Amino acid sequence: MAKKTTTKKKAAPKGLGDTVEKITEVTGIKKAVKWIFGEDCGCEDRKEWLNKKFPYSQQLTEAEFDYLEAYFLSKKEVVSKEEQKELIAIYNRVFNQRVQPSSCTPCFKNRIHKELLNLYGAYKVS
Repeated sequence: MAKKTTTKKKAAPKGLGDTVEKITEVTGIKKAVKWIFGEDCGCEDRKEWLNKKFPYSQQLTEAEFDYLEAYFLSKKEVVSKEEQKELIAIYNRVFNQRVQPSSCTPCFKNRIHKELLNLYGAYKVS
């Protein structure tokens, strides 16, 4: 009878905390810290704090990419409320933020619009 092998798909790191945890596991530091300080050494809290403070961005879904492509190719000067709402939803998910719609056009253009344009451009290159 053949032995079944199962491969566990590892979750992508959410932020810096996950990366630090991986490094401390590989180097043996995590094991040493747990041996010295016990199971409740504060590592999990630090990991969560670092993940929230320094999150990694997520990848665009195909639908999000298609929306951004249509939006940026249209080269509109004015962003409608519906477009701003959709763009902010994409921005918040991808960059793990909680930005709210704004009536300040320069604020929107210089932050959300610019970062999404850079992200879209990175996808177009690859």
